[in-house]
Amino acid sequence: MTAEKDGLFEDPSFSADDSALFSDYTTPLSRLTGKVTWLRPEQICKSPLLFPDDYTEAYPKQGILGDCWLLCACTMLLKNRYLLDQVMPPGQCVWGQRGYTGQFRFQFWRNGHWTEVQIDDRLPCINNTPCFSRCHSPMAFWVALLEKAYAKLHGSYEHLWAGQVCEAVVDLSGGVAERWSLTKSVNTPGGKSLFSELSQEMRKQSYISCCVHETPIGSPEQGQFHALSVMEWKTVKTSAGAEVQLLQIRNPWGRRCWKGAWTEKGAGWTLLDPSWSADLLGRTKDGEFWVDEMEFQQKFDEVTVGYPVNEDHHLQSIYTGSFLTHTQQLSGSWVRGHSAGGCRNNSTYSSNPKFWLKVKEGGEVLMSLLQHGPWRSMYNSQKEQSLRNAHQHPYYQAIALHVWKVDKKRFNLMRTLNSTPCASSCTHTYEREVVVHAHLSAGFYLLVPSTFLQGAHGHFLLRVHSTCPTYLSAVKVSAQQESVGGEWEMTSVRGCWTVGSTAGGGRNFPSHGQNPHVPLVVTYDPGGTNVSLTLRQHSPENTLHAIGFHIYKVIGEADCMVISGTVCPVVSCVPHSHSQEVSVQCRLPPADYIVLPSTYQPDCGAEYTLTIMRKIPRKAISCQESLGQAIQETSHVSVMGL
Repeated sequence: MTAEKDGLFEDPSFSADDSALFSDYTTPLSRLTGKVTWLRPEQICKSPLLFPDDYTEAYPKQGILGDCWLLCACTMLLKNRYLLDQVMPPGQCVWGQRGYTGQFRFQFWRNGHWTEVQIDDRLPCINNTPCFSRCHSPMAFWVALLEKAYAKLHGSYEHLWAGQVCEAVVDLSGGVAERWSLTKSVNTPGGKSLFSELSQEMRKQSYISCCVHETPIGSPEQGQFHALSVMEWKTVKTSAGAEVQLLQIRNPWGRRCWKGAWTEKGAGWTLLDPSWSADLLGRTKDGEFWVDEMEFQQKFDEVTVGYPVNEDHHLQSIYTGSFLTHTQQLSGSWVRGHSAGGCRNNSTYSSNPKFWLKVKEGGEVLMSLLQHGPWRSMYNSQKEQSLRNAHQHPYYQAIALHVWKVDKKRFNLMRTLNSTPCASSCTHTYEREVVVHAHLSAGFYLLVPSTFLQGAHGHFLLRVHSTCPTYLSAVKVSAQQESVGGEWEMTSVRGCWTVGSTAGGGRNFPSHGQNPHVPLVVTYDPGGTNVSLTLRQHSPENTLHAIGFHIYKVIGEADCMVISGTVCPVVSCVPHSHSQEVSVQCRLPPADYIVLPSTYQPDCGAEYTLTIMRKIPRKAISCQESLGQAIQETSHVSVMGL
C-alpha cells in the first residue's frame, strides 16, 4: 500500500519519523532525537537535481552519520555508468518534470540477486539542511536518496553506523571485493606486495579504498577506522628524472585535512617540474590530497580492492586483468546437528556441505563464500565485542573455504579431507565473504565451506567466477560413505563457578540456570553407550563441594534457551556428591544438548573440568586450524556545519 499527501508519495513502510532514524539508540546518532525535520528536495533548495552537470560536484560528502564505508562505495558508481544505472534505474521522473510523484526506486545486490527498494524523497534535515550524506553540490540529491534507500533495506539509518567498505561495494555492484593488509605480510607467490603489483590497468579500472586502524599521534585527520577513496594513481618524474608514484586520495568529509609532503604547499612538489605540480594541484578538489606510494603504505593499514564489473556483469580479475566470463552460484546452509561440522579440527568436519566444481579447461578461477548475516547495529556490536573474547564476533561466524582436486573414479571422502587442500582461504575469519583465487587445471574439485565452530547455524552463497567453463553442483554423500565405524572423541572444558554469578546451585534453587552452560552435540547413535561425561572439581580434599550435573535437550535456539526448575533434564548425575569427580555414561539420540555442571549449594566458588567423550562415526581428521582476527568496521564521523 502507498500513502499520498498533496499528490506526492509517502512511504508507509519507512515513515519520516524516529522509527526510520533509530533502531536501539546505541550510537551517537541518538543525540538527534527530536531535532530532525523531514523535507523534500524542493523544500531544501530551488531547482533540485539528481546529478549536477559537473560530475566532480556529484561526489558524496559525509554528514553526521558514520557511514563513510557506504560513501566510498558510492564513489565507485561514478566511475561506472553501467553500475550506476543498475543501482539507480534511469528514466525516473524528478522534480519539475511531469509525472514526478516523490517516489524513487533503487536496486541493491543481496545474497545472490538484485532487490528493489522504493522510497519517498523526504530527507532528514536540521536547520533545513540534510544532516546526513549529500553531494558536494547542494543542489544534487542522488547520494542522499541512495543512502535513504540503503537505510530502509537495513531497517534504519542507525544501522548504517559503521561497516565494511567491501560489503557496500558488493551490495552496489554484485561483484567481489578483497581486503589487503598493508601492515602484514600479504604477498603473492613471487613474494611481492599485492597492492604494489597491481597493473596500471587495474589501478585505473578497479575501485580502491583505504583506512587506518589507529589514529597516529599528531595525525587526527586520518581518523581511526575512517574509510577514504583512492581516486587516481599517477606516475610522475622529478626534475632529476626519478619516477614517483602519486596517489590521489579523497576524504568523504569533503575538506582538506591532510598533513604530508604532498599537501598544497608541501615540500614534495618542489621535486617536480612546475608544470606537473600545477596540473596535479589544479585537479585537486575539496577533500582530496596527494601522497606518494611510500607515504601511503606507511600511513594506511588496509586497502579494499573491488573487482571491475563490465556491462555483461563479468568481473575483471584484479590479478591478471582477464575477464571472468563464466559464473556459477549455489546457496547452502549449515544446519546444527546435521551439516554444521565446524572446522577441520573437528571429527564432524566431513558433515559440512560439499560441492563439486568441474573445470572443463584450465584457467583462472575466483571462488567466494558469502554468509547471510543478520543485520545489527555495528556500532553496538563493536561495544559488545570489547566485552567478549577478542576472537569472537557478535553477528558473523568465522568462515573459510577449502578446495581439493579429486579423482572422482577413486574418490574417498576421508582420505581427501585428511590431505592438504590445493587452495583455501587460509584461516577462518569473521568476514561476511571470503575469497579464494587460484589457477586450476582441468578436472574435478571438492569445495567445502565451513564455520570455525561446530554446530554454528547459518546460510551462505557459494560463487565461482572463471575464465574457463565450469560447473558447480552439490555433493550427495551416501550413507555408506558417512558411516565408517565408530570411534571415541574426547573434549575437555575448563570452567568455574563464580560466587554471585555462575554458582547457581542444584535444581532445588531458582538460580540453577545461572550455572555454566556447556554445549554438547551428539551426531551418532550406533546403539548402546555413545556419551560419557566426567566432572572433576579442582578443590583440596578438605574443602570439596557436593557436585553433579544435568544434561538438557536444546529446544529452539541454544543461546535463547532458559533453564528453570520446570525444565526437565534428559540425563542427570545426582545426587550431588562430595567427591573429586563424578561421571555418567549414557545413550543419547543425535541432537543438541546443554550440560549444566553445578554444586549442590549456590554461591560455592570453585574451578572444574568437564570431560566429554562422544561416539563418532569416523576417525578425527588430523588438522590444527587457527582462528583469524575479528574485523573492524569503518565508522568515523564528521560533524557538518549546519
